Amino acid sequence: MSLPANTTVRMFGALHTIRRERGLETTIKVNIPPGGCTACDLARKLDLPEAKIEAVFINHLVYGLDHIIQPGDRVAFVPTGIPGPHRFLLGIFSAGQQNKDREVPVM
Repeated sequence: MSLPANTTVRMFGALHTIRRERGLETTIKVNIPPGGCTACDLARKLDLPEAKIEAVFINHLVYGLDHIIQPGDRVAFVPTGIPGPHRFLLGIFSAGQQNKDREVPVM
């Protein structure tokens, strides 16, 4: 028996386009396990290219991809390339820097 979807996820900008070009929905409901999962793990599950994700909004606050998503959270993946002062005012720049710090070389 599968659990009902408990978390809304949205994709913006280039991530929205990637999903749409693949014939996939750009706003979806997913099931997050009781212990939660990282935004990075969810991005992988949704087959989103990590290199194109600069930040993730979780319940209207911006975080890096290492932040834990809990069941019932509202999630929005933000692509790289957001212009101008919005990157600083919303905290997207800082979240993007956190993601760069955690990057592991691809073998």
